[in-house]
Amino acid sequence: MALSAVSDDGGATQGILRRQALRESAARTYARALPIVPVRARGMTIEGADGRRYLDCLSGAGALALGHNHPVVLEAIRAVLDSEAPLQVLDLATPVKDAFTDELFATLPPGLAAGARVQFCGPAGTDAVEAALTLVRIATGRDGLLAFSGAYHGMTAGALAASGGASAAGVTRLPFPYGYRCPFGVGGERGAELSARWAEKLLDDPKGGAPDPAGMILEPVQGEGGVIPAPDGWLRRMREITEARSIPLIADEVQTGVGRTGAFWAVDHSGTVPDVMVLSKAIGGGLPLAVVVYREELDVWPPGAHAGTFRGNQLAMAAGTATLAYVRVNHLAQRAAVVGRRMLERLRRFAAGRPQIGEVRGRGLMIGLELVAPEAGPTAEAGAIAEAGVGAEAGQAGSAARVGLAAALGPVAYADWEGAPGGTSPYGESTIEEAPDEVTPCEGAWLTGTEGGGARGTLSGDARQVLGGGAPYPGVTRTAAPPADPALAAAVQQECLRRGLIVELGGRHDAVIRLLPPLTITDEQTEAVLDRLADALDAAIRTSGTRSRSGELPTAAGPFAPPFAGNRH
Repeated sequence: MALSAVSDDGGATQGILRRQALRESAARTYARALPIVPVRARGMTIEGADGRRYLDCLSGAGALALGHNHPVVLEAIRAVLDSEAPLQVLDLATPVKDAFTDELFATLPPGLAAGARVQFCGPAGTDAVEAALTLVRIATGRDGLLAFSGAYHGMTAGALAASGGASAAGVTRLPFPYGYRCPFGVGGERGAELSARWAEKLLDDPKGGAPDPAGMILEPVQGEGGVIPAPDGWLRRMREITEARSIPLIADEVQTGVGRTGAFWAVDHSGTVPDVMVLSKAIGGGLPLAVVVYREELDVWPPGAHAGTFRGNQLAMAAGTATLAYVRVNHLAQRAAVVGRRMLERLRRFAAGRPQIGEVRGRGLMIGLELVAPEAGPTAEAGAIAEAGVGAEAGQAGSAARVGLAAALGPVAYADWEGAPGGTSPYGESTIEEAPDEVTPCEGAWLTGTEGGGARGTLSGDARQVLGGGAPYPGVTRTAAPPADPALAAAVQQECLRRGLIVELGGRHDAVIRLLPPLTITDEQTEAVLDRLADALDAAIRTSGTRSRSGELPTAAGPFAPPFAGNRH
């Protein structure tokens, strides 16, 4: 169904935006970077009050698996409204709720679905995280929590405490395998292995200082953290480590679920069966809904241990049932894998000529481009921790950057690791779809060992003892990644908006361009997204004063919409 035309000379739009700025909280976010006034939407297309149309790669932060106003979702909502069924029932049983639970359980990992229990929560993922933390603490009688650097689990107190960047008593933060900026300065398979070993040794160390954990919570792909897929082998190791120590494993699938990563649930890629799954966003078909699914042996909390007035949202359950069934029956997870691989391949080819694109990564239709300032030199952290004992080869100790265990370091020139193009390892199959067999220009610039770049580094004996020996792999060239460039990312976002494309920013410094298109994206829309993004990247790079290397230049995707005035804070 085509969107009908809207006529507005811009005056009404600017008036609405002005009133929003005057009346709404300073905590608003998306409205600052995306000063548009949507009035109609269908599928992937949003139309503003001024008649301009946009391809939406934000999708309600991933909540719209089928895009805006999909017919099956609207039909399910209308059916509930026309039936005069109650719209809000707290936690009472209803046919709508029963149908949703049936469909949800049909999609779960079989090892969890058999005998699982579900808790309906307040209508936000963060409330479901709170419920999961309450559940495991009651079930285990312990208070501690294992979480990961770079994580994002929500904005309520407990969820925020488990997120990266927060300081909270009782939360032990572990290193997440972030290959591009590896906390161990190794990356790839070895970096993931060291992350797992770190967790294992800390838990078994009677003087390690970690409070007895009630659970471990992780994201199979860190979304807000910068679109960082966890290696499949690493996820399996986390499952082994927690299971051996009777620590419930909580998978936060709020954003990764319902086909987003190319499998119905992101844990399906690794075959990992968690004890608890936190689900929201797409499970409500675009309406607010959140649940916790968990093993029945954990179901020992008393009545009212977690509750919420709006946990009985019947419209969301109907929309969610329709969405879950449509994704399952039409194999949209498999299509997301195919389309996502195609997008990654093209973006990586594009990045090969532009050192400002530090890394292209993702899984399925959850894609990120980390933008960097290659001319600025390695990150400051690269020379900050000499105590870690990283030396330099070939007499370069005096001029080489000394890197430590806590440094955020860059890519590794090693052809056979899990995150490398086509790489394989004992840790499992490659979790990053195939890419050209080449080191990116950004990697190449920092693998030379020249002044101002990364030096060939080897770990001292002390560092080897800390890491358990054998690090790094023979022949691995370790180097610091260039610093993130949030200003360039913000400029790209605005150039995208001018070209009729909505994208999100994320990552440690808001320097990752994030793409979350609906699973229903067509081939034509896919090409349009890539064309507009590529053109926006080149335009932002040119205006930022940096130079793009020679490479394929995309053609502009149609006439540009005039830019909006506005600031981004």
